[in-house]
Amino acid sequence: MLNTKIKISFALRLLLGCLLCLVTQYPASAQLPVMPGDTARPAKPVYPPDSLGRRTPRGTIDGFLKASYQENYERAALYIRRDPALKKKQNTIRQAKALQALLEVNGRIFPYSWISNEPEGKTDDNLGPNLDRIGAVTIDNESFDLILESVKDKEGYPVWLFSTQTIERIPLNVNDLETTTFISDISPAFLQNNKWNGVPIAHWIATIILLIGSYLLASAITRVIVFLIPRIYRKAGEEPYFDFIRAFSLPAQLYLAIWSFMSFSQKAGISLVVRQHFSNLALIIGFVAVILLIWQLLDVIGMVTEQRMKRYRNQSAVSAILFVRRALKIALVIVGAIMILDTLGFDVTTGIAALGIGGIALALGTQKTVENFVGSVTIIADQPVRVGDFCRIGEFTGTIERIGMRATQVRTNARTVVTIPNGELSSLKIENFAHRERFWFHPVFYLRVETTPDQIRHVIQELRRVLLTHPRVNPEPARVRFIEVGLNGIKIEVFSYVDTADMDVFLEIQEELLLQMMDVVAASGTGFTLPAQTIYFAKDHGSQQSDSPIIAPD
Repeated sequence: MLNTKIKISFALRLLLGCLLCLVTQYPASAQLPVMPGDTARPAKPVYPPDSLGRRTPRGTIDGFLKASYQENYERAALYIRRDPALKKKQNTIRQAKALQALLEVNGRIFPYSWISNEPEGKTDDNLGPNLDRIGAVTIDNESFDLILESVKDKEGYPVWLFSTQTIERIPLNVNDLETTTFISDISPAFLQNNKWNGVPIAHWIATIILLIGSYLLASAITRVIVFLIPRIYRKAGEEPYFDFIRAFSLPAQLYLAIWSFMSFSQKAGISLVVRQHFSNLALIIGFVAVILLIWQLLDVIGMVTEQRMKRYRNQSAVSAILFVRRALKIALVIVGAIMILDTLGFDVTTGIAALGIGGIALALGTQKTVENFVGSVTIIADQPVRVGDFCRIGEFTGTIERIGMRATQVRTNARTVVTIPNGELSSLKIENFAHRERFWFHPVFYLRVETTPDQIRHVIQELRRVLLTHPRVNPEPARVRFIEVGLNGIKIEVFSYVDTADMDVFLEIQEELLLQMMDVVAASGTGFTLPAQTIYFAKDHGSQQSDSPIIAPD
């Protein structure tokens, strides 16, 4: 039991450490601050800001979109890499126009929170240290990635530009692209001509309408599915199945609404700038949907488990379930807040590092509390004792009255209450009498030494008859054996089990069997041995003579 507790405690601490390590690695570009004198992790180089914001992949995408949708194509061309081999022939302004037109019709760019905001870019995307994937476009039903490449500017500092391999695949003839969209066809001219942030107002209005419509459509579809499932599968209308269905309904509704909005906005021709503004909102709603799903599943699973434990009258398990559910909800809220803040662009690295260090310090400071909690989880999982069980725990014998999250209370035979911490209880030897399905009847008789063999045979035969004829004595095994001739007399052993789990019933049966066996011994003409002593008197011949008794066993 002690080894089990140590293993569980070590595993929980190891898991806590792993989780803290994983959390401190999110997002992928985040790094812990370098402490003074830390030579294992060199400090990041600091570069002067670029006037076009091209020091990071996110800055390059944002700058290119703003310049191109403000129709400042000379500025937008500065975000495209010039190929030294084609320096005289390359028209970057025309390429910027073509890239904008292609992105508007058949392109998609990752949400800003997925694009690195560090000068070194993403280092875990298997594209090499100088390349970053930021989206994709489709030409003639063939999709290819949009790649940014890190190059050196005139001062030797890194800047991120659209790579040569990306630009080479962009068709320069913009007129060949189908630029008319559903929004441009149905929108009035004044909504198309008036712009905000370089985008026609019609696109902003259409986005709001699509958001509301997507939510209403997803809500209607979800309600219909929830209504039809119990009609198709009858068991789904019962608890806890229906509770699980309801737990999935709202998160599924949010996911369906976001998926519908993103799909409809692209097909309707909503400007890429508008879609980028709402991309982070879509991610946040996705995070909220996942958090809400886990939250509701915790409630449903906790409620079902709690009801089952109440049926078994295991109040300690109910307390543990409530505690674990609250702890998981707190952890869920913290993780969700960190993910949402990171999506909104806040630097959460320092906060996560402080949270990890604080968590380790808290775990070390509350080691005994954690040990008792682990012990209570072990007791609830293994269930060596339950409330109402009569047990021997270490040097104490009594009835379990309460199993709490910190300690267990035992009512002793002296009617006192002993409180044992669960961490200590899980390491003690526990003898549980409540699980005994039968009682061991095992008397040993000593007959007088002068008992004859015939008398011994008669006693053994009659004692067996007493056992086998009693209805509550289990015949397997029920034996009587002559096992020893010793100083105390003829030793006869009785070995059997009484089929009862009630102590009072056993004591009554045991009394009846012992009286019958005493009758058998008396009727056989022999008797039980009694402790006897013989006293010898002798005279000492020392300097002082005195009579002293000498006691010797008979």
